[in-house]
Amino acid sequence: MRRLAISVLLAALASACWAAGDETVDQLKARLENARPEDRIGVCLQIAHQQIRNADKFYSEGNVERGHAAVEDIVTYSKKAGDDAAQSNKHLKNVEISVRKLAEKLRDIKRTLALEDQPPIEKAIEGMEAIRTTLLKEMFRKEKKK
Repeated sequence: MRRLAISVLLAALASACWAAGDETVDQLKARLENARPEDRIGVCLQIAHQQIRNADKFYSEGNVERGHAAVEDIVTYSKKAGDDAAQSNKHLKNVEISVRKLAEKLRDIKRTLALEDQPPIEKAIEGMEAIRTTLLKEMFRKEKKK
């Protein structure tokens, strides 16, 4: 009986994750507007991860302007996730790990671009590192919030 309950729960979780993966960035942004505060962090990170895939695709297709717009979204929504995590003092570690992985992917994308297209990516990477630094300071702060 317990195995059945666990497998049903895992199936429901997998289908929810699969359904969330099908959402477009615009749908995720609309969902963010109405999301509960505890859900905002996850939605912001979903947007950032979706946009990193979009940015890579846009740059590969030669659409630099749309790629830069996607990169701006990555930084914006990563910052929102970091701010929400710091404010609630929850999920700090997970957000920091996600932001680090996004920054690594941006570095990989930057290496594939022409030299004149790299400065916005470099600025975004610096922004991501600033978000990470803020999260790390919050995680290892001596005084904890009450």
